[in-house]
Amino acid sequence: MSLFGNLYIGNSGLQTSQNALNTVAHNLTNVDTVGYTRQQVAQSDRTYNTISVNASIVSNKQTGLGVYYSETRQVRDYFLDQTYREENGRLSFYNVTYTTFKEVENTLGELDGESFNDSLTNFWESIEELAKEPSSSVKQGLFIQRANQFLERAKAVYTDLSDLQDNLNEKVKTDIDRVNEISKRLFDLNNSILKIECAGVERANDLRDERNALLDELGGLMNITYKEDVDGAVMVKAEGHALVTRGASYDIALYQDPNNGLYTPYWKMDARLNEAGIPDISNCKVYDLTLPISTARNTDVGSIKAELLARGDTRANYTYLDRPDYNQTTAQSVIMNVQAEFDSLIHSIVTKVNEVFASSADKDNGYMVDKDGNPLQIFQKIASPGYDAAGNFVAEDPTEEKGTTLYTVANLTINADLMKESTLIGLIKPDQSEDFELINQLKDVFTAEEYVLNPNVVTKTNLIDFYSNLVSQIGSSGSVFKSVYTNQETTVNSTEFARQQVVGVSDDEELNNMIKFQNAYNANSRFINAINEMIEHIINTLGT
Repeated sequence: MSLFGNLYIGNSGLQTSQNALNTVAHNLTNVDTVGYTRQQVAQSDRTYNTISVNASIVSNKQTGLGVYYSETRQVRDYFLDQTYREENGRLSFYNVTYTTFKEVENTLGELDGESFNDSLTNFWESIEELAKEPSSSVKQGLFIQRANQFLERAKAVYTDLSDLQDNLNEKVKTDIDRVNEISKRLFDLNNSILKIECAGVERANDLRDERNALLDELGGLMNITYKEDVDGAVMVKAEGHALVTRGASYDIALYQDPNNGLYTPYWKMDARLNEAGIPDISNCKVYDLTLPISTARNTDVGSIKAELLARGDTRANYTYLDRPDYNQTTAQSVIMNVQAEFDSLIHSIVTKVNEVFASSADKDNGYMVDKDGNPLQIFQKIASPGYDAAGNFVAEDPTEEKGTTLYTVANLTINADLMKESTLIGLIKPDQSEDFELINQLKDVFTAEEYVLNPNVVTKTNLIDFYSNLVSQIGSSGSVFKSVYTNQETTVNSTEFARQQVVGVSDDEELNNMIKFQNAYNANSRFINAINEMIEHIINTLGT
C-alpha cells in the first residue's frame, strides 16, 4: 500500500477513537439519569485489499484499510428486562391489595371519632340495663338512643367502605388513561426509531431508552408481553390482546355503570353498539375477574387488575354471601366481601330485634303494636322511593326483591314514633307485669352463637363478637398479603440490581475506556505523523 493510503488508515483510527470518546463522555454525562442505558462502541475492520492469491499458503496476501465505527449499541439483557417487568407487575398487584387491606382495616378500626364497635357495645349494654328494670322510661329512652347511634355508625362505616370503592374507581380511570397515553407514545416512538435506523447508519438509543422506560411503567400497570421485530419496532400485548402493533395503538375504553358509577375497562375496537347506542362489552372486557388469583397462572400481575378486584363491581349487601358465585365474585373483592359481611351483621341484629318485639305483639290488648295496630318495629325500612346501596336517592326502592323486603344498612331507620316517645315500647304486659321474657329473648339474640362471617368460615360466633371477628379477619388477611408483598419486593429489588449491573453506567469502567480510547487516538496521531515525516523526507530527497 502507498504511503498516502496509510494516511487514510491513520485517519480512520482517529475518527473511530474520537467517536468512541464521545460515547464515553455521553455515558459519564448520564451516569445519574433515570432510565438511561449504557452505550457501547462497536468497531469493525474495513475491507481488506488482496495483493495475491496462492493456494499453497495458509492465507492470501492482504493489506488492511483501517477501522470504522460500526454502531453504538445499548447494553441490555432481554431476559432480565422481561423478568423485571413481570415481577414488578406482580409487586404492583400485591402492593394495591395490601394497601387496600390496610385502608379497610383503618376504616373498620375507626381511629378518628367514635368507633362502630363502641356503638355496638353500648347498644348491647343498654339491653342489659333494660333487663334490670324493663318499665323504666329512662332505660327505655337509653335503649332507643343507643339503637339510633348504632344505626348511624353502621351507615357511616358502610359509607366509608363505599368511598374506598370510589377512590379505587377513580384510580382505575387514571391508570387506564395512562395506559392509553403510553400505547400512543410507544407507537410514535416505533415510527421515530424506524425513521432513524432504516438506513443502518445510526441507532436511536435515546428514543429506545424512553421506550424501555415506558415498557417498565406499563409492566407495572398491566400484564404485558412484547417482542421487537427485525426493524426495531416493538409489538406489545396487554392481557393477551394487541395493544401496540406496527400499524396502530389500540385504546382501552371505560364503561361506567349508570347505577353505581363503577368503571369496567373494555377494548374499544372490539365493542359493538346495541340498539340503544350503548356499547356491548360482554365479549370485549379487558379483564376476566372470575379467574382464580395465582402466580402459577400468572393472574396476579398489574396494579389495574388489583384495583378492579379490590373494588369489586357493585355495592354489596348481605344477600351476596348466599349467591352461588360468591367465591368467583364477592370473595375476590376485599371491599365487597367486607360490605357483605358487615351488612350481614346489621341485617341479623335488625331482623332479630324486630322479630322479638313482633313475637310479643298482642293486637287484642294493644300490647307491642303501633298506632295502626301492626306489630311494633324498632327498626324500619325507609319508605319507597328509597336509596340504593350507595345511599343515592332513587325512584324505586332497589331492596324489593321478589316481594321480600331486604333490611340492609342502606335503607334502615329507627321507628320515628319511638324516637319521639321511647316509652311507647312500654314493656308492661296486659297483666301489668314487666316483660322480662322479651328482654331475655333480646339478650339471646346477641349471645346465641349461630352466625358465620361468610360461607367459607366454619366457626360460628355471636353478634357481640361478630364485628371483632370481622376486623380480625381483615387484619390476618392483610398480614398475609404484607408478607407476600415484602417477599415480592425483595425479588424485584434483586432483579433490578442484576439489571443495573448490565445497563448501569460505571464511573470506573468508563474512565478506563476513556484512557483506552485516548491512547488509541494518540497512537493514530503518532502513526499519521510518522507517515507524514516519511512522505516529507522522500519528497525533499527526490527534489534535491
